Amino acid sequence: MSKQTKQIKIGLALGSGSARGWTHIGVINALNKLDIEPDIVCGTSIGALVGGLYVTGHLDTLHKWILTLDKREIIKYLDINLLTGGGFVEGKSIITFFHEHMGDQEIESIRKTYASVATELETGKEIWIQSGSILESIRASMAIPGIFTPVNKDGTWLVDGGIVNPVPVSVCRALGADKVIAVNPNGNIVGKHARSKNSTALAEKTLLSRFTKTVKGHANNYFPEFFEEGETPPGLFDVMASSLNIMQDRITRSRMAGDPPDILISPKLASIGPMDFDRAAEAIEAGENSVHQIEQHLRDMINE
Repeated sequence: MSKQTKQIKIGLALGSGSARGWTHIGVINALNKLDIEPDIVCGTSIGALVGGLYVTGHLDTLHKWILTLDKREIIKYLDINLLTGGGFVEGKSIITFFHEHMGDQEIESIRKTYASVATELETGKEIWIQSGSILESIRASMAIPGIFTPVNKDGTWLVDGGIVNPVPVSVCRALGADKVIAVNPNGNIVGKHARSKNSTALAEKTLLSRFTKTVKGHANNYFPEFFEEGETPPGLFDVMASSLNIMQDRITRSRMAGDPPDILISPKLASIGPMDFDRAAEAIEAGENSVHQIEQHLRDMINE
């Protein structure tokens, strides 16, 4: 049970957001300082990652590790494979790293209630993963279409849960939460996403980037009228990230209108791009600050 009360169960819904999702660490740390410890943790995409390592007791290890990340280190974990269908990044390298340094656990063995959200590729059905390997559940929830390859679990192909439920408030409630604190890393970023220098630098050093540059070069030769001098179209990651931002923002707004959380935390992260994984310190600080700003609301909620 939570430290703060035996009467109510607190649910923590951690939303998707790529690199902006590091803000979840700051939120959790700030909540712990207020003696607010969630009983139920549900996450989508990077929210599933941070939430999963939190409930298994490895949040501090994750925190220390991501503060060491630089662009070169990040590239090392992007296991690009253009021959594998369904995505350019297999995701095995990062999961292997977590397994070697933080271990793996069966979700059923965890003291807290935990679920990650994924999407069934064939039907579009929302899948709540509540059993089996926690690392496998995290990998499935993070399978961003077109970037990460889908995950086959029990004969079903799964992709990123952000497609159907970017901030899983409903999952927390269904699993027994009386009060739900939701964290939305994508709040107020639609239309504000600028191309990130870090994202561009990363992309330029990948096989994917070289492939797209070749295609673009041929396109320039055959269709020069589409690429007039001085016009620079957005990069692949920028287009995909902005498109996902728009989609997830609309879905989140719609779902929260019907099932709003008791507390919504929206850290200010518009300046952090989706591939800026080396800006963890900024994202974490933003998460901590966002909790401090609503500290009284949080205390009021748990004392109702």
